Amino acid sequence: MTREWLCGSKTPVVWGVRRQQDQSSRSGSLAKNVVTCDCAKVAIELDGAPFISTECHCNSCREAAARLEQLPLARPMLERNAGTQFVLYRKDRIQILRGRDLLEAFRLGPKAPTRRVISRCCNSPIFLEFQSGHWLSLYSSLWPAETRPTPQLRTMTRDRRDQLALDESVPAGTLQTWRFYAKLLAAWIAMGFKSPRICIGEEAEREKTTRK
Repeated sequence: MTREWLCGSKTPVVWGVRRQQDQSSRSGSLAKNVVTCDCAKVAIELDGAPFISTECHCNSCREAAARLEQLPLARPMLERNAGTQFVLYRKDRIQILRGRDLLEAFRLGPKAPTRRVISRCCNSPIFLEFQSGHWLSLYSSLWPAETRPTPQLRTMTRDRRDQLALDESVPAGTLQTWRFYAKLLAAWIAMGFKSPRICIGEEAEREKTTRK
């Protein structure tokens, strides 16, 4: 079931929701889950399970982390191996319950197609969004350590510059990169080739004004 909960959403805002998981989540069959920023002023509801969880080793993720850590961030973006872990959801499976106006976008450059979104209230990394993408890559640090989805594959390992060897617990390489793209395509097909727009910060405020 697809609900209209992104830009122009008519879904009522739900207050007082903290990070939670229902019984079906604990048993391994995810229903709905709510993740929050560090101070809980931003809350996002996730419908069902992610379509994949990854660990990215691209240059852009490392550069973004180096810049944003100067804020400083409430939660680190990088793992000890310099990778960035993401949990990927279709946009039609995501609902911002509160704090949309507290979300702020960061880009590596004025023409960068990718925006990394953090919360202004406590500088928590929230998600990464590709321009015109049909999915959101949520930072895995939004989940408590005990329920955090384990990465299923590593991407962009060819960008790594250090000599620290990666453990073999998470598959990587060309085959895994193609597997990643196949998952993205399957999710887009399931969405009917739609790419919903997500409004944050000033965009969200303008949307509220327009709807009044």
